[in-house]
Amino acid sequence: MQLYGALILCVTLSAACALKCYTCTAADPKSCTDTTTCPVIFNRCFDLVTKGCQTSVLCVGAVSCCEGDLCNGTIPTGPSAILLLVSSAILKLLF
Repeated sequence: MQLYGALILCVTLSAACALKCYTCTAADPKSCTDTTTCPVIFNRCFDLVTKGCQTSVLCVGAVSCCEGDLCNGTIPTGPSAILLLVSSAILKLLF
């Protein structure tokens, strides 16, 4: 029962905070380590030649967009990684 509480807490905290994305204007996207908190109107992160915040309406064509904090990086971090670990633990206990 405590695991369900932890899962609900993680989901609530990640929903309450503004979206965070990796940002850069470098020609080499692998050097993008800076993060920014996106304004409310932006609900996606994008990864093209540069990285940053975007609205879902503009995620068309060659623009690769994703949902979730820091999803436009290469390694999952933050609440999404915690949520993944907690959900994996719940599934392991149940099945």
